[in-house]
Amino acid sequence: MAEPPRLGLCDVREAERRLRERLHRTPLLTCAALDCLARRRLLFKCELFQKTGSFKIRGALNAVRSLVEGSERAGGELPRAVVTHSSGNHGQALACAAQAEGIPAYIVVPRTAPHCKQDAIRSYGATLVPCEPSDESRAETAARVVRETGGVMVHPNQEPAVIAGQGTMALEVLEQAPEVNAVVVPVGGGGMVAGIAIAIKALRPDVKVFAAEPCNADDCYQSKLRGELTPSPHPRETIADAVRTNIGPNTWPIIRDLVDDVLTVSEEEIKRATRLVWERMKLLIEPTAGVGVAAVLSERFQAFPWDLEHICIVLCGGNVDLSSLTWLTERPGTAE
Repeated sequence: MAEPPRLGLCDVREAERRLRERLHRTPLLTCAALDCLARRRLLFKCELFQKTGSFKIRGALNAVRSLVEGSERAGGELPRAVVTHSSGNHGQALACAAQAEGIPAYIVVPRTAPHCKQDAIRSYGATLVPCEPSDESRAETAARVVRETGGVMVHPNQEPAVIAGQGTMALEVLEQAPEVNAVVVPVGGGGMVAGIAIAIKALRPDVKVFAAEPCNADDCYQSKLRGELTPSPHPRETIADAVRTNIGPNTWPIIRDLVDDVLTVSEEEIKRATRLVWERMKLLIEPTAGVGVAAVLSERFQAFPWDLEHICIVLCGGNVDLSSLTWLTERPGTAE
């Protein structure tokens, strides 16, 4: 097996250069009500306000700009197409980035992906290719599309340029809140938490980096526990659909070495946290963004030392399928 590429702060800084003035600098918001529940100072990095509605545009645009710059240096033509597989957010992001450069995009999407995300991908001019909701089907379908189109594969979380692009979020957080003690990041394939960990640990090694994931899709937790990459071939259903995937060979070494711990949360904890953000902060986050909030409100996090006082939680996206919110009426009562 080939050695995973080595990524460092210089790669994240280069991504920052490529993305400058092309993307939003998303705000850090606070909420006194959630501070009281967590008994800590919480800082919410609002990537739901980013272009395409999630953090994913950071990595996708860095990857596409890297390809364009490479073509320009070589004096060649632009790629015939870019291809990826995605449950929705990375697909939107890559479609948007490709459209801006005039490059066709083909997005392999699980049939179970929220309709709002599928519609958004189409709105950026990309071609959707359906697949079954498994990592194997995603990879096989994407490989076939690459062969048929002659396009370039831009993996949603294992592509080095994508990982570096996601790390630009950490540069902003450290500038916006130098007092931060810890960052809590939802994890699916691991591109976001890996990129953030690279930047954080290079600039502020004292800051803790925590990954957060559903109990129903806990391959990252199992991998850290066992000390080796431990994918789940058939993760259970989770309301946090965007992280129902596995970390991979490029993100695992970074997570193993730089992420301090992995926190898992139940479906009910995710629902409660998501609803709290909706009601108390008036932010329409998607449930995947609620995973980090749920982790900080969990009993396990409450047992952490109180010197972890200033906690940044990444609200990773806001692409909510409003037609599927039946879980709102599945239990009585309102958020506490």
